[in-house]
Amino acid sequence: MDQILLNIVFWFGIYAIVSISLNIEYGLAGIPNFGRALAVLFGAFTVGGIVNRFFIAIYGIEGEIIDSSAVLKTILNQKIAEDPSFGILLLLLYISLAAAVGAIIGALAILPSARLSRDYLAITLLAISEVFFMVFNYNTTLGGGYYGISVPDVFAFYSGNRQLLFAILSLLILVLIYILAERLSNSPFGRLLRAMREDEDVVKAFGRNLMILRIKTSAIASSIAAISGALFSLFTANFIASNFTRVEWTFYPFLILLLGGSGNNKGVLLGTLVFVTVKQLLTVYKHEIVEFFMIPFQTVWIEYIAFGSLMLFVLFYRPEGLIKERPVITRRVKYGKGPVVNPK
Repeated sequence: MDQILLNIVFWFGIYAIVSISLNIEYGLAGIPNFGRALAVLFGAFTVGGIVNRFFIAIYGIEGEIIDSSAVLKTILNQKIAEDPSFGILLLLLYISLAAAVGAIIGALAILPSARLSRDYLAITLLAISEVFFMVFNYNTTLGGGYYGISVPDVFAFYSGNRQLLFAILSLLILVLIYILAERLSNSPFGRLLRAMREDEDVVKAFGRNLMILRIKTSAIASSIAAISGALFSLFTANFIASNFTRVEWTFYPFLILLLGGSGNNKGVLLGTLVFVTVKQLLTVYKHEIVEFFMIPFQTVWIEYIAFGSLMLFVLFYRPEGLIKERPVITRRVKYGKGPVVNPK
């Protein structure tokens, strides 16, 4: 039971970060990013494929990335075990670079399609995400292919349950991102994104460039999503592209967003908690469920069927989510020294 709770806490932090990033794009700005997995993928690749290559060059390790990364992992783990501060600095380097790369990828991915309507934009972003997924999944030189790339353990100095440290770390980062998302949502920029979501023509009439707004929004959201990819790669201590499928990192975040309430960060947290709890219980007790209900198919499909059915139920019977989006309340500005009064 303790391990189940630990898994719930860790995955709650990871999925909440991704879902908040999607809420900024879809919930606030109305950008249907069906390629959310792309930013997560590049966040993980930054850890395994970019920073690793930098250290491989420094240490002069030769060979393919699959073999050289394993040698590098041994070297860096030993160094981190001797000097914990090096592991913390390495962690900060991974997270910051992943956020920067995620922002760049988010802007570049939406750049060629920013002028498209929402339907075509969604399909284009999905296609771009799938292309990069295939490239990383089958190219062993670039991303390690099926074999993957080894990643150092930034907590190699800790002899206990490292998942506990990653659970705490994911929650700390989630708190910071939640505060950032709340401030963004209630800022003038957040109100502008809501206006773009409701009526793009009105935003154009006020002289705003929709293409620039979409690029900025995608860069911010992708930067946040990339952090979750980096955390997942550091936790698993490897980068394997097959871990970043569109089901896990695009469909599930959309389910969380719709379940909790689109455009509402509190709803995102509630939706994430419900989703992660159900997912962990299905993972642990799926064999018992199949036997008890005498389900005539393999247990591997239980999760997909359950969450697909949940998505349909939410769309038909609770489209506003568990927590409905509330109107933005803007603080009244006080001019001069007198009391604030309503103009007549």
